[in-house]
Amino acid sequence: MIELFHDPNYDFIGKRRWAYLVSILFIVIGLTSIVAKGGLRYDIDFTGGTLMQLRFERPPEIVRIRSALGKIGLGESVIQQYGDPREYILRMPLTSTNAEEVARRVQGVLAGEPALGKFDIRRVEFVGPQVGRDLQLQAVYAVLAGLAGILLYIALRFDLKGGVAAVAAVFHDVIVCLGAISLTNREFSLPVLAALLTIIGFSVNDTIVAYDRLRENRGKSVPRGMSFAQQMNLAINQTLSRTVLTSLTVFFSTAILLVFGGKTLEDFAFVLFVGVITGTYSTIYVASSIVVDWTNYVEGRIRRAKKAVAKA
Repeated sequence: MIELFHDPNYDFIGKRRWAYLVSILFIVIGLTSIVAKGGLRYDIDFTGGTLMQLRFERPPEIVRIRSALGKIGLGESVIQQYGDPREYILRMPLTSTNAEEVARRVQGVLAGEPALGKFDIRRVEFVGPQVGRDLQLQAVYAVLAGLAGILLYIALRFDLKGGVAAVAAVFHDVIVCLGAISLTNREFSLPVLAALLTIIGFSVNDTIVAYDRLRENRGKSVPRGMSFAQQMNLAINQTLSRTVLTSLTVFFSTAILLVFGGKTLEDFAFVLFVGVITGTYSTIYVASSIVVDWTNYVEGRIRRAKKAVAKA
């Protein structure tokens, strides 16, 4: 195996207090953005409504498009450039009119604006309100089921502390990714949900590798005087090359996808891009650090109880 680091001895666990502050800072910034904007911007798959993709003969002015839509009561629609300056997505709220009628009315009112020029309708999609609500619930259930499965697996394979810490690290990654989505004004769509579930698996995989090395080391003779924090730090350093190589592979792949993948895959690639970074970070500074602090707390209570018994 390729080794990027030869016998590394970085004090990751010793810096965990600062890492906690950094994590809290990013989480607070992300949650503040989400709350300030009234929640995430959901894609039409989750909210319901009509979506139209149009390609104009020449780059149009958004103001003129909105003005034309206002004539048929759709002035509040979301109008977004879709990669090419001549291509736009119109996301229209739910109405009592069916999708075909909405598309016909939009086509008619836009065709009546000479300044917009000719255009083609690339696609029309309609999602009902019940389907949108069902998808929102299914998204929540999918994430919760993933977290529950991770907790159960690691608790059985290692211990409960490791399972809880791994879930906390994954929760940290999801919150940071959602905050990044909000800060960059991106929509929460089905591809974004798929990216989040991918990040959950990626993050916990790195965590399991570190836990496994720790267990392997503890199965051997542990040097006398080595604390649990030092043992965890040793395990992280021993798996550092593997962690960085895996993360860099995914990182460069998602970076290429983000730059050259086109508008359709941009949000998916963006979430993976952020998730790879925060997933690698959380393995070292969230999951491992929580296990260390929890173990120190439990061992401290046991020592104090023994002292109390000895004095008695």
